[in-house]
Amino acid sequence: MDSSSRVAERSFSPGEGKQRKRASHSSKNAIQSYLMLSPQLIGFIVFTIYPVYWVLRWAWYDYDSVQATFIGFDNFIRIFTRDERYWQSLLNTVVLAFGKLAVEIPLALLLAVLLNGKLRGRNLFRTVFFMPNIVSVAVIGLLFYFLFATFEGIVNNVLLDLGMIVESINWFGGKWTSMFVIAVASVWENFGINMLFFLAGLQSVPKDLYEAAEIDGANRLQQFTRITVPMLAPVIQVVMMLAIIGSLKVTDLVLVLTNGQPGGSTEVVMTYIFKFFFRFGEGPDALQIGYAASMGLVTAILIGMITAVYFWLTRRMSKIY
Repeated sequence: MDSSSRVAERSFSPGEGKQRKRASHSSKNAIQSYLMLSPQLIGFIVFTIYPVYWVLRWAWYDYDSVQATFIGFDNFIRIFTRDERYWQSLLNTVVLAFGKLAVEIPLALLLAVLLNGKLRGRNLFRTVFFMPNIVSVAVIGLLFYFLFATFEGIVNNVLLDLGMIVESINWFGGKWTSMFVIAVASVWENFGINMLFFLAGLQSVPKDLYEAAEIDGANRLQQFTRITVPMLAPVIQVVMMLAIIGSLKVTDLVLVLTNGQPGGSTEVVMTYIFKFFFRFGEGPDALQIGYAASMGLVTAILIGMITAVYFWLTRRMSKIY
């Protein structure tokens, strides 16, 4: 029995050795893979999973960073029944987002088409148009604040010199003029990155299509509407989705330019929530972190619903056309 078992052990040992080597090699590869992914995983847990858990937890509490009292649905009842300023700020956000996108997306697409052609100095123009996207939002806010200043502002001085106005306009003295300035600053900040997305999409459109269309007698406008736009439809869909979500989350630009003034009429939903998270007015109830968490949860659900509706509409339109 001893000799036969030794023979059997010898006969199977090479295969078992290979399997062990493969197993150890695969385990080493798995460890290396997890080590390479660990910074991203740790960042995702710390900066995404934990904040979501934190908001979901404190949304049900009256919490001021010191004392916490469980109040159930009271925060949400307050949002839907007593807090008119939240809904006004949400309306301002929607108006600002879709108003500026009506200018930003066509402008980015038009510039992308122009810079995709044989234009002299197009690389320089691409760089210049993209530069505002990498400039600090605080710098952009201060720049447009001084541009539209009531006294000695460049915009007012130019309009006065051209005779288009007889006295300086107080751009930050009314709701709609202030919203106009915010929209212009946001368009100037973001159209460059959208232009680059469209440029990347235009690079994948076959030039043979334009040559065939030109032979058939199609002019530039017909080529744009019949070839460029349909071929860019997937890119336009993604760019629009990212632009809508980004516009609905605008915060810092409004804080720098108007801080919700005059009288809170230019408050957007994220700045309104921001002020409850840190300081809203004076007194013992100024810091309302629990209520801010509940508003953040409601806002996230609303933005998710808007995104879902957008996807549903774009899918239906893609099936029709």
